[in-house]
Amino acid sequence: MDAELLEVQEFLVAHAPFEALPEQVLRELPRKLTTRYYKRDTEILGAGTNSDEMFIVRSGAVEVRDPNGGLVDRYDTGRCFGWKALLSEGAVPFSFTAIEDSLVLVMPGDVFRELSTTQPMWSVFFQHSLSQTMRLALQSVHTAERGTAVLKTTVGDLIRRAPVSVTPDTTIRAAAQVMRDERISSLLVMAENRLVGIMTDRDLRSRVVAEGRDIDQPVEQIMTADPISAPADSMAFEILLSMVARNIHHLPVTDPTGTVIGMVSSTDLMRLERANPVYIASDIQKMTTVEELSAVGPRLAQIVTQLVREDATADDIGRIFTAIGDALERRLIELGMARLGHAPGPFCWVSLGSAARLEQGLSSDQDNGIILSDDVLAGPDRSRYVAYIEALADFVSTGLTACGFPPCADGVMATNPSWRQGLAGWTEMFREWIETPRADSLLHQSVFFDMRPIFGDARLFDTLHRRVLTATSSSPRFLAHLTAEAVRVQPPIGFFRGFVLEKEGEHVSTLNLRTRGVALVINLARVYALADALPQVNTQARLSAIEGSGRLDRSTIADLKDAFEFISYVRIRHQASQIRAGQQPDNYVPPSELSQFEKRHLRDAFTIVRQAQAALSNAFITPFQD
Repeated sequence: MDAELLEVQEFLVAHAPFEALPEQVLRELPRKLTTRYYKRDTEILGAGTNSDEMFIVRSGAVEVRDPNGGLVDRYDTGRCFGWKALLSEGAVPFSFTAIEDSLVLVMPGDVFRELSTTQPMWSVFFQHSLSQTMRLALQSVHTAERGTAVLKTTVGDLIRRAPVSVTPDTTIRAAAQVMRDERISSLLVMAENRLVGIMTDRDLRSRVVAEGRDIDQPVEQIMTADPISAPADSMAFEILLSMVARNIHHLPVTDPTGTVIGMVSSTDLMRLERANPVYIASDIQKMTTVEELSAVGPRLAQIVTQLVREDATADDIGRIFTAIGDALERRLIELGMARLGHAPGPFCWVSLGSAARLEQGLSSDQDNGIILSDDVLAGPDRSRYVAYIEALADFVSTGLTACGFPPCADGVMATNPSWRQGLAGWTEMFREWIETPRADSLLHQSVFFDMRPIFGDARLFDTLHRRVLTATSSSPRFLAHLTAEAVRVQPPIGFFRGFVLEKEGEHVSTLNLRTRGVALVINLARVYALADALPQVNTQARLSAIEGSGRLDRSTIADLKDAFEFISYVRIRHQASQIRAGQQPDNYVPPSELSQFEKRHLRDAFTIVRQAQAALSNAFITPFQD
């Protein structure tokens, strides 16, 4: 092979999808290509023209515009174009113009089609759209080193027998005999095919034997009425964590119609995979001191690195990490209340930001607040109530710090009097933020629009949440300001799809996958959710809920979900590698750490986000913005 052909081969092997071709094919391919030179401002392909060639930019740059003249993209070295017309045997959809003096390799259509027939990876690369390519990329990065059953198992999968039930008027004696004969530790109580209660062996011990109750009384006298149930498609690990937090040992399982199809116990879930990290929540519930709880903190980093090695998505990891954080926070609240005594009034402890979204990670800090009772604040116990809540907030915050969750640098914590207010005070703050939005403070305030109750009287949160969603969905001015903030930061790709790196500071020349990656999708999803009064807070859940609003088409939503997962996963894997190296995890990834596969699909993910930002601007930037 002469020098020129060898140079072409070396060029091709450095770019997708040529690097996936067999060596023999790569050796022969340069002879089938021709080289063309285009001067600056020369149109290579016009929109609507027919072409039977594919082009590969060897040097220079090419601008892509739609039929209306709108800028679509700019291609640099290694990018291919013209192939869509070959796949559809139709016209070229865009115009392609050299914006620098450019050398372009030209592949005849028959060569392209031959490769599509004989080389599976070639076909995969070109036959799949950007969204399909992202989906394939996710499947690739989620290949596990070892599987973990609990992350992929639903509670419906654990049902092994039909439900066993009695009616409310069945005697306690008869119900106990059914449990003995069926060898079960719990019993459903059904009235006209409707679940009205549950009786367990613990009820027999504590409510019958211990109290000397007449066993000929009806079972409705000792059953737990209106028990919590779980849909059959709920993930096993999430249900287990919920049961541990609520001190529940038996849970009815329902099908999509609400019909009870069986029962699961905490033992069923524990048996599923005893070594799984989610079982740390069970240990937390048994701990009685801050010192014991603080020993959990160092284990969280190891849990994340373990999950990265398993078949766990970034969404899985965020949910598990948050669930453990919730368990720690709830246990600290319980220990604080045990020390301080009975609370003088109801309150609701809420998580904010990433914890509220079930997206906590290794770099998360404390973000929380407390909603207080207006009635108690207006009554004679106000002073004692306020002092109690302040002491509780201090105790929990100190405990969280000891557990590895540092205080929020912006002071968004329950220890700050601004973030422990009565329902009326919270309502007024949100009203002011929504009615008179200010660009210089929206970034700080947005964390409060991601809120979730984790302890106490959830009715306080429910009332506040309804008020906030009603106000945001009816305020175009607020949505315009929030949109402007959501699109202010762009994904880290330039006109030529090269990465835009940090330009200064200790993280210079790295990719900020938090600020310029996952946060952009979080912000997009938040705007759409608040615009349509959607109650979901988790980003993936918000994106799913948006589908029903009609504001974004199904494929765009699927693309965004995949892009969010891919960026999040690369970020988490970077943090896991830092932990293994004994370093402090951060969000800054040097491009040198990324494989060609990761670089290519990060560019695809960032392109999806940039397109979604443009759509968001068109939807909500209005004359109301000032």
